[in-house]
Amino acid sequence: MTEATEAAGLWGATVLAELRNRENAVYAIGLPDGAKAALRLHRLGYQTEAAIRSELWWCGALAAQGLPVPAPVPTADGDLLPALSSRRRASVVGWVAGDPLGEAGVPLPGTPAEQQARHRALGRLLAEVHEATDRLALPADFSRPRWDIAGLVGETPFWGRFWDHPLLDAEAAATLRQARDFLRERLADHARGAALGLVHADVLRENVLVAPGGLSLIDFDDSGFGFRLYDLGTVLSQDLYEPQRPALQAALIEGYASLRPLDAAMVPVFTLARVLASVGWAAPRLPPDHPVHRSHIARALMWARHVMAGGG
Repeated sequence: MTEATEAAGLWGATVLAELRNRENAVYAIGLPDGAKAALRLHRLGYQTEAAIRSELWWCGALAAQGLPVPAPVPTADGDLLPALSSRRRASVVGWVAGDPLGEAGVPLPGTPAEQQARHRALGRLLAEVHEATDRLALPADFSRPRWDIAGLVGETPFWGRFWDHPLLDAEAAATLRQARDFLRERLADHARGAALGLVHADVLRENVLVAPGGLSLIDFDDSGFGFRLYDLGTVLSQDLYEPQRPALQAALIEGYASLRPLDAAMVPVFTLARVLASVGWAAPRLPPDHPVHRSHIARALMWARHVMAGGG
């Protein structure tokens, strides 16, 4: 019996298909009442049990406020995070319908007007998530990673020391160290007037679903405490080679600002934070010859030079 079959059985469910296998293995399952849901098998050693339970609590609280995010589904025994015979933990969240906003490394679909409209709607959705979160009283045992200054540019960032990536040559490594110093200084200035709060922290195209009723946000596995504009920077990290990148950035900011004030000048800085973090993410996770290493490094160098030169 596979892990997925064992886990699905705890919900009395059947496995329909494997969806992805990155930090977690994710499967589509059919529940006993005929509903579809998403089963996650959590990678050992990535998130603690307390952190996963906190993520599920947050998603449930957001869904209860009407936000378009997946709500956790307990087993018949009421457990949200049972352990498997392999010691991995499993969780199930409700199915969210829709098609991904796009695909990494592939030009955005739709006309320029449609792309801008979706970015404007996404900015508004992120503001709604942040607003709803600020209305919550977190449980005393709530625990999530930190995407704060230390988590992004400290000595041991959450996703790794991007400036030490083994494929960096001396010039590239020096540029990323300079970008790290620049980012640390800008974040310290920002922190004087911006409080930390819960962020999704992985608002990539594949985690934004488009349906006739609007946009939904899935996959809160990397969520944690950070600066709210990091969510906008993550969106834009995949737009840096789009022909109308400035217009997409403006639309995202406009949507967010329709509900919450923001320092628009910091959005490109948080985009830099994300592209640097992604270099650190790839180093221990992908084979040394994987093309993502080179593409992530090239993107980080390009955007670091742009932002440090005063570009927006």
